[in-house]
Amino acid sequence: MDQLMQWLLMPGIFISLVFSAVFSFKARRSKDARNRSMLSAKMNISMGIMLLFIALVQLFLSGESTLRIVIGAIFLVLGVFNLFAGLRNLSMYSSTRS
Repeated sequence: MDQLMQWLLMPGIFISLVFSAVFSFKARRSKDARNRSMLSAKMNISMGIMLLFIALVQLFLSGESTLRIVIGAIFLVLGVFNLFAGLRNLSMYSSTRS
C-alpha cells in the first residue's frame, strides 16, 4: 500500500513543481501587471498543491515520528493557505477581465 501511495504522490509533487517553476518564470518575464498577477495566482495554486502532496508524504509514508507529523501539519497548513490564496486571486483577476 505504501508503494502505491508513493507512486501516486511523487509524480504529483514533480508535476506541480514543474508548473510552479513555469508560472513563476512567466510571471517574472511578463510586462503586463494583470497577466503577471494571474500567473502568480496560478503559481500559488500549483505550489499549494505541491505542499499538500509533500504533507501527505510526511504524514502517511513516514514513520510515526512526532517531528514528521509536525512538519507534515505545517506543510498541510501552508499548502491549503497557498491553494486558497491562489484560487481567490485568480477568481478576482479573471472576473475583472475586460
